[in-house]
Amino acid sequence: MAHQNGSIFSKTLIMPAIKAAFIKCNPKEMYRNPVMFCVYVVTILCSLYLIQAFVSGKEIGFTLQITLWLWITLLFANFAESIAEGKGKAQADSLRATKSQLSAKRYNENGELEVLAAELLRAGDIVLVQTGDFMPADGEVIEGIATIDESAITGESQPVVREAGSDSSAVTAGTKVISDEIKVRVTSNPGESFLDKMIALVENAKRLKTPNEIALTILLSGLTLIFIVAVCALYGMAQFSHVTLSVVVLIALFVTLIPTTIAGLLSAIGISGMDRLMKANVVALSGRAVEASGNIDVLLLDKTGTITLGNRFATEFLVINGVSERDLAYAAWLSSLADETPEGKSIVKLAEKRFGFKREDIDLAHAQMIPFSAYTRMSGIDYNALNIRKGAVSAITKHLGNHSPDTVSHSFTLMVERIAEEGGTPLAVCQNNELLGVIYLKDVIKPAIKEKFDELRKMGIKTVMITGDNPLTAAAIAAEAGVDDFIAQASPQDKLDYIKKVQKEGKTVAMCGDGTNDAPALAQADVGVAMASGTTAAREAGNMVDLDSDPKKLIEIVRIGKQILVTRGALTTFSITNDVAKYFAIIPALFVVSFPSLNALNIMHLHSPMSAILSAVIFNALIIVFLIPMALVGVKNVSVSAHKLLQRNLLLYGLGGILVPFIGIKLIDMVITAIGLV
Repeated sequence: MAHQNGSIFSKTLIMPAIKAAFIKCNPKEMYRNPVMFCVYVVTILCSLYLIQAFVSGKEIGFTLQITLWLWITLLFANFAESIAEGKGKAQADSLRATKSQLSAKRYNENGELEVLAAELLRAGDIVLVQTGDFMPADGEVIEGIATIDESAITGESQPVVREAGSDSSAVTAGTKVISDEIKVRVTSNPGESFLDKMIALVENAKRLKTPNEIALTILLSGLTLIFIVAVCALYGMAQFSHVTLSVVVLIALFVTLIPTTIAGLLSAIGISGMDRLMKANVVALSGRAVEASGNIDVLLLDKTGTITLGNRFATEFLVINGVSERDLAYAAWLSSLADETPEGKSIVKLAEKRFGFKREDIDLAHAQMIPFSAYTRMSGIDYNALNIRKGAVSAITKHLGNHSPDTVSHSFTLMVERIAEEGGTPLAVCQNNELLGVIYLKDVIKPAIKEKFDELRKMGIKTVMITGDNPLTAAAIAAEAGVDDFIAQASPQDKLDYIKKVQKEGKTVAMCGDGTNDAPALAQADVGVAMASGTTAAREAGNMVDLDSDPKKLIEIVRIGKQILVTRGALTTFSITNDVAKYFAIIPALFVVSFPSLNALNIMHLHSPMSAILSAVIFNALIIVFLIPMALVGVKNVSVSAHKLLQRNLLLYGLGGILVPFIGIKLIDMVITAIGLV
C-alpha cells in the first residue's frame, strides 16, 4: 500500500487539517464531545461579553485575550482530530488511485470475451485475467494458477501465488497478474469490494467510539459537572470575601480546570491507532476490535496456512525390505507427473532433485493415468509393464489385500506411526502389487514463528492451535511451532464451541484463520484476524484483515492495541493531575488578598490575579499542541505487568502532570508581564 510515511506535521497534512479544524467548529460536530461542547458554549458566551466590553469600554484587552485563547483551545483540539483523520484520508486517496481506470475481460452468455469497465461487473461474473492485467474486482480463482503482484494493496514487493481450489484462491481488485492467466469469479458488486471497504475504513469519517472511550467520556463529563459546581462555589466564596470575579474570569477558570486536554485528544488517539494498524498492513473493520486486541488473553490459530505454509511437501522416501530408495522414488515420480496438487508437485521436485530423473526420457503417450479419487483415496499410473499406485496407507493396504505380506509388517507399521508422531503424513507407494515404501509428507512450519509465539507468551497470551489432524500429528506440529495447547480433529463447530467456552470465563479471544471453515470462529471471536490470501468468507467474517497474510502480525496488532490503551491512560493521568495542579496554581493567586493565609500555597508568586488567569488559559491551549504528537504516535508500550504499568504512569505522567503546569504557567506569566499584556 502506498502509505503516507512523512511527518505528521507535513504541509500536505497541516493545511487541510487547519481548514477542517475551523469547519468542525459547528454545533453538529462539537456536541459529540461533551467536554469540548461545554468549552464551545462558554467560548460563545465569552465572545458575547467581548462585544459588551467593546460597547462599555471596560476590560477590553483582558476579555479579548481570554476570548481569543478560548477559541484557539477549541481549534487546537479540532486540529488534533483533523490531522489524525487527514492521515487516513491521504491513504484513502492513494487507494482510490489504485482502483481507478480498471477494465475487465468478461465471458458473456455465449462464452465469448468482451472488454468492459470494471465498475460494470457484478457478483457471479466470470473474467479472464492475463499476464500484465490488473485484477478488475474481488473474486476467487476458479481455474488456473498465477503469480500476482499485490504491492499496491499490501506494500509487499514479493509476488504471491493464487491457485484455484486452494485456500489461497482469493484475489483483490487493483492487484496485478505478472505471470500466467486465471479465470476469476467476481464476488462483489461495485462499491462493495475489499478495496472500497478499505477506503471507507481508513477515512474514519464515521468511526464509532469504543466501550472504553464511552466510559472515559462519561467520566470526563462527570468531572466537568463537578467543576461547574466548583466554579459556582468559587463565585459564592468570592462574593462572601468581597473578591470581584467577573463572568469572563469564571469562564476562564472553568475551561482551565475541566479536563480539556484529554477530551481534546481522545478522538485523535483512537483514529491514529487505526492509522498505525494500516501502516502495519492490517485493516481494522472496527475501533472495538482494535481496542480488544490490547486485552487479548487467548489466541486461536488455524494450523493450515496460518502456522504452516498451507500445503504438505515431500521431504523423504522411506523404503522397506531391501527396496532401493531410487526404485521407490522412480515409482513415486512416475505416478505424480500428472498430479497437479501441491503434494504431487513436491514429490516430482524431490525425486528429480535427488536422482536426476528427466521427463524427456520417458514417453507417457500410451500411459494410463489414474487420477485421485476421494472414494479410492489414491492415484497412480499404468506405464508399460508397471502398475503403480500411491495414496493413503489404509487405501493402499486395502488395494493390495493379501498380495503382499509387507502391508502388515511390523517395520512398515512402525514407520507409519513414527511419521504420524513427528507430525507428518505417510503416503504409501506400491508397484505391481508389491509395497515399496512410504513418501514422507510434512507440514512446513512458517519461518521464525516459534520465536513469535514466545513473545506472545511473555505478553501473557496463551496460543492454541486448531487443526483437523489426528492427535499424534497435532501434538508434533504444536511442539515444533511452540504453541501452548492444541485442539485436534476440530470441526468448525468445535472451534466455535471452544471460543464461546473461553469467553464465558471472561477472557478476550482472538482468532487467526484463512479458510471458509474458519469463518464461524472468526465471527465469534472478539478479534477475528482473517488472512487477505484466504477465502472471501473468512475475510467477511473477521473484524480485521491482515494484508500480508502473516499470523506473526498478530504480535504487532496486540502491541498497537496495548499502545492505544497505554496512550489513553497516560494522557488521562496527565490531564487530570494537570487540572489539579492548575487549581492549586490559580486559586491562591485569586484569593490571597482576601485570605493572606493562602500565601503559603502561592508558591509561584504570579504577577497578579489577571495574569494568573490569562497564563492558565494560554497554557491550557498550548499543552494540547505539545501533546498532539504523543496522541498520534502513541506512548511507547513496555511489556510489564498492569501493576507496574500503573506505577510507571503515576510516576511519569501523574507527577509530570503536576509539575508541568507550575513551570509552564510561571514562564507564561513572566512573558506576558514582560511584554505588558496584563
